[in-house]
Amino acid sequence: MMRVLIAGLLLAGASTAALAADPAAGEKVFKAQCGICHSAVKGKNGIGPSLFGVIGRQAGTEPGFHFTADHKKLGVTWDTATMEKYLANPRAMVPDTSMTYAGLKDADKRADVVAYLATLH
Repeated sequence: MMRVLIAGLLLAGASTAALAADPAAGEKVFKAQCGICHSAVKGKNGIGPSLFGVIGRQAGTEPGFHFTADHKKLGVTWDTATMEKYLANPRAMVPDTSMTYAGLKDADKRADVVAYLATLH
C-alpha cells in the first residue's frame, strides 16, 4: 500500500513539473544555448537542423539537413518525452551525433525548452 502511495506521489510530481513548463522561459534558454546552431524558423537550417515543427517529426528527416547515420536510423518521432531524454544527454541516445552539445542538465530548463519547441508549428 505504501509503495502505491509513494509511486502515485512521484507520478503526480512529474505531471506537475510538466504542467509547470514555461515556453517563454524555454525560448530564452533556446536562444542562449540552442540558437547558436539551430533555427526556430521553418526550413532555415544552420549548423544544426531547423527545429521548427520538430515535435511530431520523425528523427533525421528535416529536409536539406545532412544527418548522421545513427540519427537517420533512430526510429523515433520526436515527442516531449523523447526530446527531453535527448536534450539531457544527446550522445546517450545518438552516439554518432554531430551535435557537440553535452546536454541540458537542468530538468526545469529542459522542460521549458521542450515546451517552447512544442509551440513551433
